[in-house]
Amino acid sequence: MSLELIATLLGGLTIGSALMVVISKHPVRSVLYLVLTFFLISSNYILMNAQFIAIVNIIVYAGAIMVLFLFVLMLLNLNTENEPKSTLLVKVSAVIAGGLLFTVLIAALREGVVMAQPGIIDANDQGLVENLGRLLFTKYVLPFEVSSVLFIAAMVGAVLMAKREKQTVD
Repeated sequence: MSLELIATLLGGLTIGSALMVVISKHPVRSVLYLVLTFFLISSNYILMNAQFIAIVNIIVYAGAIMVLFLFVLMLLNLNTENEPKSTLLVKVSAVIAGGLLFTVLIAALREGVVMAQPGIIDANDQGLVENLGRLLFTKYVLPFEVSSVLFIAAMVGAVLMAKREKQTVD
């Protein structure tokens, strides 16, 4: 099979599983379709020779975030009896809003121009972790270090806020 046929097949499967996330009425099935969508997106990344992004997508999204989604769904214990009933006005306004969003997206994409990237890119080196690390620790070392300091500050702030709330409760 050619690479274009595989990419087209994977793209169609990705769109189909993403549609099933939205169409499925059962929340757990919807989350499982979302996991399938993330795996299919990762396979598309592998076809584009971006192995690092594919592995991070599987670990972070399909692994950690989906486990959290399933945990929250199990805790919520969603039933159709507890679900609020939506009126006809709400359904009609949702269809109108979705149609308007679709129209705006089509109008924006119709006027778009695809620009080719100048320069020669070696397809064997593109997307590899070694090249990403080399670029990250040479050209982008300052933004990388600044973001790490911001993450540490955010963690310290979260710990202090949690500790302060715990002390006021006692």
